[in-house]
Amino acid sequence: MKLCNIGHTFDYEMEKLIRLFLPFEKIEVLHTECGDDNCVVCKLLQQDDDVIAYAKLTLEGNSVDSQSKIDKAITDTRKESQHELGRQLFFCFEKLMGYRPDWGILTGVRPAKLFSRYCNQYGNDYAENFFKTKFLVNESKLDLCKMSVKGEEEIVSLSSDNSFSLYISIPFCPSRCSYCSFVSHSIEKAHDIIPQYVELLCREIEATAVIAKNLNLKLETVYMGGGTPTTLSAQQLNRVLGAIRQNFDMSTVREFTVEAGRPDTIDYDKLLVLKQNGVSRISINPQTMNDSVLQCIGRKHTASDTVVAFKLAREMGFNNINMDLIAGLPSDTFESFKNTLNEILKLDPESVTVHALSMKRASTLNTNGQHEQIKLESEAAKMVEFSRDALQSSEILPYYMYRQSKTVGNLENVGYAKKGFEGLYNVYIMDETHTILACGASAVTKLKDNTQKNIKRIFNYKYPYEYISGFKEIMSRKTEIGEFYDKHFK
Repeated sequence: MKLCNIGHTFDYEMEKLIRLFLPFEKIEVLHTECGDDNCVVCKLLQQDDDVIAYAKLTLEGNSVDSQSKIDKAITDTRKESQHELGRQLFFCFEKLMGYRPDWGILTGVRPAKLFSRYCNQYGNDYAENFFKTKFLVNESKLDLCKMSVKGEEEIVSLSSDNSFSLYISIPFCPSRCSYCSFVSHSIEKAHDIIPQYVELLCREIEATAVIAKNLNLKLETVYMGGGTPTTLSAQQLNRVLGAIRQNFDMSTVREFTVEAGRPDTIDYDKLLVLKQNGVSRISINPQTMNDSVLQCIGRKHTASDTVVAFKLAREMGFNNINMDLIAGLPSDTFESFKNTLNEILKLDPESVTVHALSMKRASTLNTNGQHEQIKLESEAAKMVEFSRDALQSSEILPYYMYRQSKTVGNLENVGYAKKGFEGLYNVYIMDETHTILACGASAVTKLKDNTQKNIKRIFNYKYPYEYISGFKEIMSRKTEIGEFYDKHFK
């Protein structure tokens, strides 16, 4: 598809809007008009004293256009021009494709954070009106924003200037899911390097703890993710968790989470290790309770395995369990998703995270045409709305929300929890509340100063074999943490 931008420099913004409707379309940006059968034209035109935002969409020879005047009363005319041009392009797609994304033209990762900022700057009424009239966000998503902001603000208020969280990366899984884009290795391929990885990870944990102690930082939350941490053996898990407990001051920790993740990696010995090392919150993630869908996405466990793992964790005293679900999985249906959620509610977890499928691989659009793409997005939207209604009816309420690129239907990921069981780390990492010190392959340390203005990222090597071979360099980068704090906190 050709994208013809004329009279403005909003190339990136207009391309992002096209991807709300055509997420995998190859786009060529031009600055002259063309007459292709698949083409978008976005113009800012001067007509007498007015500036006109004009958009035209042509798909397979069918065309529609839309235009409006730029509101000259708006102080930031450049931003208003971008928004107005985006709205006209949005209207063109809506008319031609018969589909209206619920988030309107809003494409950012953290809509709740943006809404909160508008509320703080201009007041709640202004923020609500802006989201509805300028971003074209529908009422349901606006309500979700408001509830998420309330939950996030309560959690953010627990953090202080010297707070930090610790992230530990275990980038291994029993098998790779078909939808996965994380840096993770199947246990079959990575088995031989895991012992060395664990040994070096423990050394990095020890070095990081020394830095945190010297800077007088207060540990709020610990999160071990991946991958699937419980892919490690019970002995290896104990080694890593023990390194955390022995080296960090755990007396201030509000939450210690381990992603137990795949039900087929959970057994009595591993749960006992988690319990003995003070883990207070775990995730058991079925994604779906439909066995045929599990098989389709490359998971080796069954729905009954999920039930068995959950009940075993309960018997062993875990009273804060999260479960992840995905709306829009290949071969899943709305009725099947409803059954999944109803089965999860029978287990009565403390929190449920509902993800919309992020389409990292071939799009349905590319294989089945626009109709199938719209059908998939509509089905996923129904799943997401049903989950919200069902969970809220069970007093499991939204407390944080974020979005990913190329998510089906431009939908969102939402964390729901019973009161008092919200996942604190989830909010801290998405809100960028405070520093995150991170250890392991693909881990990213994110340093935050107390003015909320300066953020520095320190990247570890992505893959486990790179982590092992480049460990000396990873350790040398740790000096940047002290340098950041010396510059911004003294």
